[in-house]
Amino acid sequence: MTQDEFRSHLRRHKLRATRQRIAVHEVMMDLGHASADMVSEELARRGSHVTTASVYNILSQLADYRIYSRRMSATNKMFFDINNTHHIHLYDRENHTYRDLVDDELQNLVNAHLKRRRFKGYTVEDIDIQFVARPTRKNKNA
Repeated sequence: MTQDEFRSHLRRHKLRATRQRIAVHEVMMDLGHASADMVSEELARRGSHVTTASVYNILSQLADYRIYSRRMSATNKMFFDINNTHHIHLYDRENHTYRDLVDDELQNLVNAHLKRRRFKGYTVEDIDIQFVARPTRKNKNA
């Protein structure tokens, strides 16, 4: 999502394009998936000081408006994802990182299968596929 698209999303939700929101988005564009701590650390490294609490509030607000999405790690740490389209995730349980997996065939198979299924008393709103993995010896520090 470009800066212009981001600003357009903010306008659509009547949110101001504050210096902090723009700075957080710039970091998220580079990181893709990140926790508030990770974004705060990167902002500090770049010379911009925004408290971790403010970063978390900004990220949460953007997720509430579905500009970003949320991911909960195996350590119960909230991660945010700049890509809010339907896609598959690979979660590295040792390094606590996320990667997007592009597998349209799998996504279409799952969607088609679940479209035919009914869950009594429930309406499926979303399908979230996440693979939990650990690195092979070759990729230990991936």
